[in-house]
Amino acid sequence: MDFEAICKKVAGLDSKIRFVGMVNNQGRLIAGGMKEGKKPLEDTKDDEMLFMELVLRTKMRKEFDKQLGAVKFAMSYREKAVVMSFPVDEHVMLVSAEREIDFAKIPFKILKILEN
Repeated sequence: MDFEAICKKVAGLDSKIRFVGMVNNQGRLIAGGMKEGKKPLEDTKDDEMLFMELVLRTKMRKEFDKQLGAVKFAMSYREKAVVMSFPVDEHVMLVSAEREIDFAKIPFKILKILEN
């Protein structure tokens, strides 16, 4: 998979998307990043903690795959942003967006990109 191309395609879905990144199973950003012209909401040092916590949460969700089926995406509606995560093989795509994004449609558009 060309993770960089996928991140760019997802970032282009909506102007309210702020960040698209692919994180490996050690919590390291391996592709993508903050959209040009957008200012990060957190410090760079906090990114590492966020990425590691994201990978841990994704691994923990697999505990219920047998009973509930695999997780396709998870979403948090926070005070300053909407944060979505998408398991991609052994990696996780992290997407953050402004709260006004159409979060009923965007995750499914992202899933279509990831399925191709």
